[in-house]
Amino acid sequence: MLNLPKSTEFDKKIPKQKFYDKIEISPEVKRALVEQIKEIRWVNKLSPDTLNLQPGTKVTELEVFLIHLKEQELDERVLRQIDRELPYHLLFLLEYEGQYKAVIGYKEAAEAGSAAFKVNRYYATAWGSEAELRLELCGLDIDAVYEGYVRQIAGAALTGTQGSDLRESVESAVQQEKLERQLASLDAKIRKEKQPKKKFELVQERKRLQSILEGE
Repeated sequence: MLNLPKSTEFDKKIPKQKFYDKIEISPEVKRALVEQIKEIRWVNKLSPDTLNLQPGTKVTELEVFLIHLKEQELDERVLRQIDRELPYHLLFLLEYEGQYKAVIGYKEAAEAGSAAFKVNRYYATAWGSEAELRLELCGLDIDAVYEGYVRQIAGAALTGTQGSDLRESVESAVQQEKLERQLASLDAKIRKEKQPKKKFELVQERKRLQSILEGE
């Protein structure tokens, strides 16, 4: 699946209570932690101490968590809760009935020089067997390793941004998704609009947004 060096193996069980006993979380997130998750294991630690890699400037360590699920769906707010509680970058492997899925968030410092982190969005692979889920460890430092995993898991969502900074790639993808949603909304309005003048205005707005999306 990840084929990581033995030096990175950690394999420590993390009690689910760690993420809700001493902190305030919503009843919905606590219920999801209890009802959707069977077990959380911290399986690998990727850092200059465990790999022959240089330290990163943005990423100090990348932790791999294996989460065994009671059902195939997991509330994303659970991942956000875990991400908020740990000051490291995380790669989640979800397992349900022998099928696996990789999930990773684009995580960055909340403010310049801050120890706090925020996750802007998550990317995920499709479900597949352990043999089908293949992620390669690549890069000369921890920053590059993290970026490599984000790009592999995001796949088509970040296609065409390989030469860009990861943050720029993510922001560009988010903007593209926003434009696509606006175009879909306009298409629905255009189909329903009966007044010719209003319909013309909507069509012109759609052309404007389409040109932005296509980079014209």
